[in-house]
Amino acid sequence: MIMRPSSVLALVLDFTIWLTIVLPSFGSNLPDSSPRRRAPLALQGRQQVPNVTAPNSYGISPVSLSDDQQTYYVVLQAGEISFRAALDTGSSDLWLMSTDCSSKTCTSVPRYPLSYDSPTFVAVNNNATTFNVSYADGTGASGFVARETFEVANVTMENQAFGVVTESNVTMDDDVSGILGLGFARLSQIYYTTTNATPFIGSLSEQGILDYPLFGLSLTRNATGTLSIGAVDVSIVQNTSEIVWNEVVPFSPLGTQANTSGYFYWAIHMSSFAVNQTSLTPIPTYPGPTDNSSIALLDVGTSGLYGPYQDVTRLFALFPGSRLVDSSGQWVVPCDSSATMSFSFGQGNTFVLQPSDYMIGPAAGNPELCLTWPKALPPSSDGVDWQLGTPFLRTVYSIFSYGIDDKEPPMIGLYPRNNASAPVESFAALESFFSVESATIATTLPNYLLATPTYSTPAYAFNTSVAAAFGEIVSSELATSTYVPIVGTQSVNASALPKVSDAFTFIVTEADGAVITSTYHVSQPSVVLGVPPGWSGAGILRAPGVGLCLSLLATLVFAGRMF
Repeated sequence: MIMRPSSVLALVLDFTIWLTIVLPSFGSNLPDSSPRRRAPLALQGRQQVPNVTAPNSYGISPVSLSDDQQTYYVVLQAGEISFRAALDTGSSDLWLMSTDCSSKTCTSVPRYPLSYDSPTFVAVNNNATTFNVSYADGTGASGFVARETFEVANVTMENQAFGVVTESNVTMDDDVSGILGLGFARLSQIYYTTTNATPFIGSLSEQGILDYPLFGLSLTRNATGTLSIGAVDVSIVQNTSEIVWNEVVPFSPLGTQANTSGYFYWAIHMSSFAVNQTSLTPIPTYPGPTDNSSIALLDVGTSGLYGPYQDVTRLFALFPGSRLVDSSGQWVVPCDSSATMSFSFGQGNTFVLQPSDYMIGPAAGNPELCLTWPKALPPSSDGVDWQLGTPFLRTVYSIFSYGIDDKEPPMIGLYPRNNASAPVESFAALESFFSVESATIATTLPNYLLATPTYSTPAYAFNTSVAAAFGEIVSSELATSTYVPIVGTQSVNASALPKVSDAFTFIVTEADGAVITSTYHVSQPSVVLGVPPGWSGAGILRAPGVGLCLSLLATLVFAGRMF
């Protein structure tokens, strides 16, 4: 699992590939102790990306959950070659394993074939510009920077800079070959080492390629999720007026990285959290620099929920019978606890999690106790106290609006998928869920109470001599100013958002005149992973039902774009 670093000095690279379940102190298995952290990286000056004319576009792609239920991935095309890439809103760089990487972790997944002369591959500095990602647990990936044409969700970005990995000990599962970072440019290593190397979403936004500079995520527990780029998936969002918009938090520059403030994380202010109807106000680690508010990072690359000890301890005090069971910050609650958990942002907009959303599963040796999110973490010097990963993001449809230079700050739109007024799900329903998901954790909990650890607070990482005003509209680094604002802080015209749907309808007229209408959802067509057209040696990735859909085609009505 690659997750947030202990300091923004390291830059964030957090996506979930592993969930290490281990508790050495008493031989049990618990979720990974904390988000995995990037090691420090020196930064250079900002590089400009030219604004070029390109046709506006949008698209949608299926999103799948890996078999170990830790990683969400899409299938993308690098040139003519298809790969699975993990989605990550906590990092910004796009990178793929290459055939020059011979370690076991590389050879077990499809790799970008450097022996293939891709017509759209462009060398950068004769492949001498290094790409290097390292982690505090000793894992990492390195290689060089190159350029290639990438297609994601039917949207194409030519000459996109990416990391070509030639050495790695990062374990990838489910034939996932790399990472698609969806964050801001200030979080990218490639951006600071390569000229004209804005990350993927930033490139599409700066060059005005998208219908609107945003992307949306629908996450499920199977392969029915979606990633929409340039538009909102209205097969999920039935009423765009119900989207709750939140301003993304800006940060002062990091050291001498820049002399202006800007955007690093897809992070928003958290106003409260609650168990049932008992609400608590978060206690920020750095109240001065963070406007006396706690900051929450929304991260598809993290498989759990994490918060600071000062908040998580108070949250679990609202659960009778809860206790800390691991020095890494893992709590348990009685499995029959009848409670919802909720998080509120902005002006009190509340999003509710049912027990099946936040409970991890019962302990095999103590089946009456369930491991649960959130886990507690020591203070992080970047001031991001909360990290809301997939347990939260599955309860909403999330929209990440990139912002517009001189016109509109970045915004996150949240569309609730859970009914906030619904009663707490029954214990019988929760037990059934655990059984279907095989959620029992092979562990025996300690039979003694653990003391809550204490930590010293590190120095704040950002240069606060340069002010960062909440909701500020910066003059560069966001989408081109040719866009007309839709979701700005002054007013929101949600009905004007570009719309796309993953639903499509086949209308079949049989020989006797009978009309049969069937509704399907977008599926990944058959592709060969890691192999250019005409090559052999890779398995076929087939989507169930695609052949059936094609054979049924008589009259096709495709709800691709809607106005």
